[in-house]
Amino acid sequence: MRPRISIIVPTLDEGALIGRLLEQLQEARGSGHEVVLVDGGSRDDTKRLAAPAVDLLLESRPGRGGQLNRGARASRGRWLWFLHADSLLPDGWLGHLERACEEADGWGFFQVRLAGRRWSYRLIETSMNLRSCLTRMATGDQGIFVERSLFFAAGCFPDIPIMEDLVLSRRLRRRPPYCIRSPILTSARRWERHGILRTVLRMWTLRFAFWLGVPPRRLARHYRPCSSPDTES
Repeated sequence: MRPRISIIVPTLDEGALIGRLLEQLQEARGSGHEVVLVDGGSRDDTKRLAAPAVDLLLESRPGRGGQLNRGARASRGRWLWFLHADSLLPDGWLGHLERACEEADGWGFFQVRLAGRRWSYRLIETSMNLRSCLTRMATGDQGIFVERSLFFAAGCFPDIPIMEDLVLSRRLRRRPPYCIRSPILTSARRWERHGILRTVLRMWTLRFAFWLGVPPRRLARHYRPCSSPDTES
């Protein structure tokens, strides 16, 4: 029987975190959905830990956009849900997602919450969620989901080192996105590692430069210092 939803997770050296997400995703597998993991060449135990907990384990050259496209092409679901390995899902997430796939006009995303108790994280996540609602532009941390036919009609993710999620959103936003208000909890490790203010300013600068037309491959050199983990998938 064809799965209704394919959950696609890109990884690169995520052995420390992947187990907790895959444990949550077993609920989806039990409901007949599909979990596809696309590894970009991990040197840790990511693939060994993931193998028993996924329906399809693929390998790809590193690069999040390419990995996600590889998973999408190999998957079988009518809906594709692209999920980062450092995410944790809210209570009732599967019901929210299934309902969204019934009601959405082709695509949507979750709101996001950053792990950690600092008041500054509340400001960051609030601004991220507000920006997404106003601009119809979502980031990969928000768990973008899209109907399969629409994803391929939009040209998939671009083969660029960063900003692939924003490019896809730009292609899709002619349709109003469905926003699931129960937030995905995402790791705050990049802010913890490099400093909150420094990371926020760098990300704003990179996005503004991207909007001005600076090539993503050039921007990628400046993105690496604020990426996470040490090697970004």
